[in-house]
Amino acid sequence: MTQAFGLPLGPVGGVARPPRPAGKLVWLHAPTPEAARPMAELGRRILLDEGFPVLLTSPVAVGAGSDLIVQAVPADTLAEVRAFLDHWRPDAAFMAEGELRPTLIEQTSERLIPLALIDGVAPRVLAGRERWWPGQIRGLLSRFRHIFAVDEDAARAFRRAGSPPDITQVAGRLEDGSLALPCTEAERAALARLLATRPVWLAAGIPEPEEAAVIAAHHSALKLAHRLLLIVVPKDADRAAPLAARMEDEGWTVARRSADEEPDAETEVFMADGTAELGLWYRLAPVTWLGGSLTEGCVRDPLEAASLGSAIIHGPRPGPHGATFARLRKARGAMVVPSAADLPEALSDLLAPDRAARLAHAGWAVASDGTDVTDRIVALVGRLVDAAP
Repeated sequence: MTQAFGLPLGPVGGVARPPRPAGKLVWLHAPTPEAARPMAELGRRILLDEGFPVLLTSPVAVGAGSDLIVQAVPADTLAEVRAFLDHWRPDAAFMAEGELRPTLIEQTSERLIPLALIDGVAPRVLAGRERWWPGQIRGLLSRFRHIFAVDEDAARAFRRAGSPPDITQVAGRLEDGSLALPCTEAERAALARLLATRPVWLAAGIPEPEEAAVIAAHHSALKLAHRLLLIVVPKDADRAAPLAARMEDEGWTVARRSADEEPDAETEVFMADGTAELGLWYRLAPVTWLGGSLTEGCVRDPLEAASLGSAIIHGPRPGPHGATFARLRKARGAMVVPSAADLPEALSDLLAPDRAARLAHAGWAVASDGTDVTDRIVALVGRLVDAAP
């Protein structure tokens, strides 16, 4: 089943599986949507570097056009698990984060399929399991040949749960995948020349309830930087025209992308058509406000902006990206504002180029993190597949 990333995969029971590819097969399991992208990136690297076909089980699809085989994980019953393993016959299995599915792990291990746990955060038995007993987690963890934790706190959690110390080590996080949205370089260069030394900030994916907060922040920031340009990307493209009209009625000088207008020296607001060109706007704007994070939850993945060097400001509602925002804040790679009233001050603070640059560099480091870990796991894949019976 191919769907846009983030949409749930349907249940496995009764669904015809695609044929198993010939030769060796590597199986990756992402138990959560947040684990899906780094595991998909690992799968692509395995395909590229080792040449093995890759099966990824995940609660969400990873995008159309992928060379990965993407399936929902089987229910943790003996019949479903046996049917899954009989069909796919993986030569090595890698499970992320620490969700322990007892039947799946036991049956995989009993077939002598090498098991590794990667990107480990904390061990937990599959939610909803009715049968469990003291020592079950210890027994399940002993089925793995390698357990790689994201940090020392995670490694301690696995050891306390009974993970054998000789197989448990800190490795760091997997690479999160390339989120550098594309753009036409000639167009970027032309707009960069047009904007010259003007300060620019971007409001990306803003829903209608946040429009007033963005306008107020821009009005306040203009007192410090009178040449400041705001690029607006509404969450819904249909809001571009009425929002531009509203701002013009309020006295703003607005240029519209949909009318092929360009931001000249007098333009205060540049209204983009929609999210399709975000790769261009992130590259042009040293500072980005991530829309939805004050109201309904952030819509855009913050690593999109971070990977292109734009300093991030966001509100208290991360939406589905809570873990990513936490990593960014821990690394001082994003600035959070508790309310709309705090946005003008945060924006004004980041108009200082050195402050925006420090924030952007820290965010870029988070977006780029994990390459060495992924390299290490890819090398391990080859060894485990070779060791498979």
